[in-house]
Amino acid sequence: MPRSDGPVAPGQTVRSRAPLRLGLAGGGTDLSPYCDQFGGAVLNCTIDRYAYCFVEPASDDAVHFAAHDLGVEERLARSEAALATARLAMHAGVYRRMTRDFADGRLPALKISTYVDAPPGSGLGSSSALMVAMVEAFRHYFGLPLGLYDVAHLAFEIERIELNLSGGKQDQYAAAFGGANFIEFLAGDRVIVNPLRVPRGVMNELETSLVTCFTGVSRQSDRIIAEQQRHMNAADADALDSLHQLKRDAVEMKQALLRGEVGHMAEILNRSWLAKKRTARAVSNSHIEALYDAAMAHGAVAGKVSGAGGGGFFMFIVPPQRRVHLIRSLNRMDATASAVHFTADGAESWVTDATG
Repeated sequence: MPRSDGPVAPGQTVRSRAPLRLGLAGGGTDLSPYCDQFGGAVLNCTIDRYAYCFVEPASDDAVHFAAHDLGVEERLARSEAALATARLAMHAGVYRRMTRDFADGRLPALKISTYVDAPPGSGLGSSSALMVAMVEAFRHYFGLPLGLYDVAHLAFEIERIELNLSGGKQDQYAAAFGGANFIEFLAGDRVIVNPLRVPRGVMNELETSLVTCFTGVSRQSDRIIAEQQRHMNAADADALDSLHQLKRDAVEMKQALLRGEVGHMAEILNRSWLAKKRTARAVSNSHIEALYDAAMAHGAVAGKVSGAGGGGFFMFIVPPQRRVHLIRSLNRMDATASAVHFTADGAESWVTDATG
């Protein structure tokens, strides 16, 4: 349903946040050209890590961008030429698109500040969640009647088409809608988000069975995605068979989740990890394999890298009574392991009189 919250009063600040996600199954089938030809399907759940955006009027005749987690701030003149030089290209891309489409091309003097609860390359959809948070903040600031599909689609177009940043479609829709979703990606740029009504006890059991582990920042996602897309375009039989398996796994994982079969979910997760590694050589490496082997030796029953691979976050399923032991064991290996908590809400925004 379309939403409209404003526009805000002069001098007010809009704050927004959008959740990051864990991809349980189907990741990679949301990439073109696979989803355009065969249809993709993913299952994901949002977690209690967020991307944040603050939009407020600037006190001078300029545009200000800041990414506080990256330590980057910049002040630009209100012109297309100046925006083209922005170091924070994502901020500039959202500002340019939202003002072009919804402010009659005017370039207002604004401050756009952001930060994310995970490092770039985490594999948790952090970049796309940031895009959604920024689009949602502008939606509220301008008082636009845009629904969640609109916000997600705008974020996708800005990130993937206008800025030409590699990746699929699932992250924007997960961040916009929140919760546990089975998302279908069809030809003609059609996306269907199916929110799952999973019993609370089942979600509690799954949450209590999960461990996330940061392996290190992924700097290979662009290369991995490019290789996967080359295999798709070349109709590489092994890569296509692997993607077909990943899509089947998403359907089967959804059914297992709705039935509360966490043990079966672990079997599917391991099968998906093997299939995912066949889509591109750089999905895994010796460091990732060592972490996987160590986790299995200390109680985990399944695991896979979240996102494109090559680094980022590992996700493990472990019997709940072994979870603390697994976390301690991985942390002794200088990995950063912790429990994870699911969230039910997607992108949201609010107004405050605070500035700065």
